[in-house]
Amino acid sequence: MPFLNIFRLCSNGIRRAFLTALPIIAGVTSSAGAQDQNGDTHFACLVQPKMVLKLGTPVPGLIKEVLIDRGMVVKKGDVIARLDSSVEEAAVTLAKARAADDSAVLSARAKLDFQRRKEQRADQLKRSQNIAVATADEAESGARVAEADLHQAEANLQIAKLDLARTVEVLNQRTIRSPINGVVTERTLGPGEYAFDQSHLITVSQINPLNVEVYIPLSQYGKINVGMQGEVYPESPVGGKYPATVTVVDQVFDAASGTIGVRLELPNPDYALPAGLKCDVHFPGIG
Repeated sequence: MPFLNIFRLCSNGIRRAFLTALPIIAGVTSSAGAQDQNGDTHFACLVQPKMVLKLGTPVPGLIKEVLIDRGMVVKKGDVIARLDSSVEEAAVTLAKARAADDSAVLSARAKLDFQRRKEQRADQLKRSQNIAVATADEAESGARVAEADLHQAEANLQIAKLDLARTVEVLNQRTIRSPINGVVTERTLGPGEYAFDQSHLITVSQINPLNVEVYIPLSQYGKINVGMQGEVYPESPVGGKYPATVTVVDQVFDAASGTIGVRLELPNPDYALPAGLKCDVHFPGIG
């Protein structure tokens, strides 16, 4: 298992102990961090993905195709896999036909127009006493019934349209899309395999921006605040100096290691920096 995956599975206490011990591993015994030739203090850190998502499917099914593989860059909304959806596609076709059939509405509307004309003629004859009262009442009732039939036909058509929207959403659940921009780090299932709703198909890591995790001694409490700028120095062979911004300063300290957890956000628009690197971080103005 890659080192970064092992580190991610560790508890916060183990992570703190590891990062606190990095200066010692490198041959530096100062508990306050390593000092370079200019006298600036550097703290051991680790570059991690912004987030790591294990993508699955909301519904179980047979995988029809997987469109990505390990190492590929994906964008938010990209289709990464599809499940077999022949039944759902047939249901959508049927629902479209029902939603487009407005014949019942047209028939009910024509019937209502006829009954209203009949009611008007009966009302005129009733006033001149040339028609029985019961016949006039029958014409009026017929108009009310035709109006109710029209409302029912319109409601049924609206229900058919809603059912179409539902079947389309069911079909969309057979398509798995990436919710973030990132890099595919693992593919666990392939075409022809059965995907359960409890399992994951793809692992995608967001590496723009990156998170830089560092644990500093309690003696530095109050000196580092959210929004402060830091300088990150990745290990060889990457090297270089990169600006990062403090986004999190833990409010709960770790008494066992005597450290405070700090997270910086490191922009990585060109994916030039890989995740999983050990690094040093320097905060200008803090010795």
